[in-house]
Amino acid sequence: MATYIMLTQISPDAVKTPQTLEQLEQDAMQNIRAACPEVEWCHSYALLGPYDYLDIFEAPDVETAAKVATLIRAYGRAHSEIWAATEWARFKEMLHGLPQAA
Repeated sequence: MATYIMLTQISPDAVKTPQTLEQLEQDAMQNIRAACPEVEWCHSYALLGPYDYLDIFEAPDVETAAKVATLIRAYGRAHSEIWAATEWARFKEMLHGLPQAA
């Protein structure tokens, strides 16, 4: 499966109390698990900065990753960005297959 990085920024209107964040997460994840059971969640981090969360997950294809982002936007009331990621070791293997510069 492919690895995806998702950055999420929660809408200020979505959060009335700190505890609301946990309920938003539970609602969003419940809907993701129901709609995309093949998605495997790897890591989740709370961030300091312009984004609130960074999630790393695996999905079989870009369409499934887009579904995850759409569900986060709908149920998490958030803005999100999804980036495809390649593990560094795999990336280095790929480099060895490229032609040498002249």
